[in-house]
Amino acid sequence: MKSRTAGPVAAVTGIGVVAPNGIGAEAFWKATQAGDSVLDRVTRQGCEHLPVRVAGEVRGFDPGSLVEDRFLVQTDRFSHYALAAADLALEHARLGRADYADDPYAVGVVTAAGSGGGEFGQRELQRLWGQGPRYVGPYQSIAWFYAASTGQVSIRRGFKGPCGVVCSDEAGGLDAFAHAGRAIRQGSRAMLVGATEAPLAPYSVVCQVGYEGLSTGDDPERAYRPFTAKACGFVPAEGGAMFTVEDAAEAARRGAPVRALLAGHCATFTPPGRTADSEGLAHAVLGALREAGCAPEEVDVVFADALGTPEADAAEAAALRTALGAHASRVPVTAPKTGIGRAYCAAGTLDTATAVLALEHGVVPPTPNVFDVCHDLDVVTGSARVAPLRTALVLSRGRMGSNAALVLRAGPESRAQ
Repeated sequence: MKSRTAGPVAAVTGIGVVAPNGIGAEAFWKATQAGDSVLDRVTRQGCEHLPVRVAGEVRGFDPGSLVEDRFLVQTDRFSHYALAAADLALEHARLGRADYADDPYAVGVVTAAGSGGGEFGQRELQRLWGQGPRYVGPYQSIAWFYAASTGQVSIRRGFKGPCGVVCSDEAGGLDAFAHAGRAIRQGSRAMLVGATEAPLAPYSVVCQVGYEGLSTGDDPERAYRPFTAKACGFVPAEGGAMFTVEDAAEAARRGAPVRALLAGHCATFTPPGRTADSEGLAHAVLGALREAGCAPEEVDVVFADALGTPEADAAEAAALRTALGAHASRVPVTAPKTGIGRAYCAAGTLDTATAVLALEHGVVPPTPNVFDVCHDLDVVTGSARVAPLRTALVLSRGRMGSNAALVLRAGPESRAQ
């Protein structure tokens, strides 16, 4: 296949992670590579009586030690995660204020969000109903909003370049990379890109109760088991990841590590409620491969969307067969999210973080809690698999019909090179 892209090449130079299994890229990768499952019973106050019993909660996160007070009071938990992850991503990329002080308009921010600031909004609405409008804080008008994280990260860091927020269902986490890559090709020096979610407040959980595929199982080891005969849906999670994306040549000139290249992306749409439809996802994969100039047999690992219902899992397997042909049954497929939960828009960014780290280390992490695979896929289970990895394919589907595929190529510092 021949790539249709031209000009600067967008590269991931830094990863910041706030996840149920670790904070920071190193801790996250260590737990993910080991196949640790941290799913557990929901402990958030006010959620005890709700039908969602198991989730991936971020534990040990102290926002006060990572974010200034003035930003904490203005933002919801999902933005706390984004602010902290953005700092980690910049540190990982060794990109400091001195690197962009001469032109703050050359750096922008793009995030994706699905649920927004539900915890903050619920608290303020309770004050409105219980105490009256005088007790509602002024930040209620912005903290719940999908764009809050983009705005606060850009303000806090002084980034004045192209900024935006992607609202395209759960696939938005991958779609945000397409926006960042376009900004790099149009001349931006760097972009902070990613998604974080905090959907475990009572109001947010109530909104999820009607979601197709939401698991209500109460056994953490059995509540989320995609690609098996006992698949019963997905387990929700919070957290997410932010990335520093730069022009690869510029990053190399300043001595930054080029961890992976954003080679190709494609987004499609399937009518809502059609999780058994494989056509949209297959077209997304084919489009991403075409943009990357990547033949199907070049894909070394697939990070599956793994919705966790029999119909959706069968459709994903069918989409891979359509897009990759015979290679679909040979390529390693993994879904590390079964150990931490599915964090909606942030699920794709956490998978992308894992994919970049897998390319760097030459290791495919396992799919926790999954053993008896019932599809013709080489799902990596039990323990991690060492393999030469040059190209990774990350998949994401939304409940309302969005599909996205992202192709990553190994950077020059990966073991594959």
